[in-house]
Amino acid sequence: MNNNEILLLKLGEVVLKGLNRKAFEDKLMNNVRRRIRRFGDFRVLVRQSTIYVEPQGDACDMEGAFAACCQVFGVAAVARAVPCEKTVEAIVDTAVAYLSDAFAAARSFKVESKRADKLFPMTSIQLSQAVGGELAERFPHVSVDVHHPDLTVYVEIREKYAYVHAPSVPGAGGLPVGMGGTAVSLLSGGLDSPVSSWMMARRGVQLEMVHFVSPPYTSQQALDKVLELARLLTAYCGRMVVHVIPFTKIQEEIRKNCPEEYFTLIMRRFMMRISEAVARRAGAGALVTGESLGQVASQTMLALGTTEDVTTLPVLRPLIGMDKVEIIRMARQIGTYDTSILPYEDCCTVFTPRHPCTRPKVEDVREAEAVLDVDALVEEALAGDKWVRVKPTDDPRI
Repeated sequence: MNNNEILLLKLGEVVLKGLNRKAFEDKLMNNVRRRIRRFGDFRVLVRQSTIYVEPQGDACDMEGAFAACCQVFGVAAVARAVPCEKTVEAIVDTAVAYLSDAFAAARSFKVESKRADKLFPMTSIQLSQAVGGELAERFPHVSVDVHHPDLTVYVEIREKYAYVHAPSVPGAGGLPVGMGGTAVSLLSGGLDSPVSSWMMARRGVQLEMVHFVSPPYTSQQALDKVLELARLLTAYCGRMVVHVIPFTKIQEEIRKNCPEEYFTLIMRRFMMRISEAVARRAGAGALVTGESLGQVASQTMLALGTTEDVTTLPVLRPLIGMDKVEIIRMARQIGTYDTSILPYEDCCTVFTPRHPCTRPKVEDVREAEAVLDVDALVEEALAGDKWVRVKPTDDPRI
C-alpha cells in the first residue's frame, strides 16, 4: 500500500437532490464511517461531489475499507488514489511510483484529466498531453492509444491537491440507507426475498425483517439459513433486526378449518397482518415482499389483491416484473444465491396445497377464514416474537 493512498467515492443520484442534497451527503458520510470503522481510523469528508476517505495511520486496512465502500448504497464509483502537488512534475512522479506495476503489464495507455479547480492554468486536454508525453518517455515500451488503451491514468485537479488513480470500480449505486424511510421486509429462505430486500435498501430504505418459523415442520437449520441471508445483506444495509415469528399454530388451524385450495392465500393474509403489526411498532411506512407476478399460484394478480386486502400499509414489490433468470442473476451478484439454494424447507413450502386457487375472490377467502379467531392468533404470534439483531461482524461498534 502507498502510505499516501486514499479512497475517492463518487456520488451518484445524491448530486441531483437540490436543496436536500446536504442531508443526503451527511447520511452517506455517516454510513461510510460506520462501515469502515472496523478497518481503522479514517477521516471522511465530502467536497465537489466526491467523498474522500483518508487513512489516519499506517495500520488502516485499505483493502477492507475499499471493499466495504463498494457496498455502500449512494456511492456510484470507488477509486484508490494518491494525492500530490498540482504540478505536471509531481503528477508524473506520482503516476510513475503508484502505477508502475500497471504500466509493466500494459502495452498501451492514455491519460484522462478532469479539472474541478477551474483556476488551474492548464485545460484538461493540455494537462493530459503534458502528463502523457512525460509518461511515454518514462515507459518507452508502452505506446499511447487514446481510443482503446490497456491502461487509463486518471488525473483529477481538485481544491487542494491533484489526485492520480487507475480506473475506478462501480459502487453499489442507489441512495443512502436511511433516507427513504423504514420498511418491514418479509424474509424467507428462498431466492426472491433477499433480492427484493436488497433492491429496496438500494433506494435508501432502512429495513427490519420478519421471518416465520413453524417448528417442528421447519428446522433450526432453516432459521440459521435465513439469519445468514440477513447477515449477508448487512454488508449493504448495515445492521438490522430480524423478527422471528412462530407460525405453527396458525398453519395448523388453517389446515384443520379452511378449504385446502385457500391454504396459501389465508396463510399469506396472516403474514401480512402480523408484518403490518410489526411495522406499526417499528414506525415503518411500508411492507416489502419478494413476489413476482405469475411466478406461483399465490402471485397471480387476483391472489396478490386477496393477500393485500388485510393491510393498509403500502406493499412494495420490487421484483413484480422480473423473471426467475433475472432474480437468480441478481442473487449471484449480491452474494445470496449459494445460501438461498441450501435445501432447508420454510413454512411456505411445508403447507403447500395440492391444487391452489389461482383466481380467488376476496369475499370467498374472507368467508373461508371467518371460522378462525384471527385477532387472537395474530396476537399470540406477535407475543412469541424472538427478534435477533444481525450485523456484519462481531464488532459491537458496527
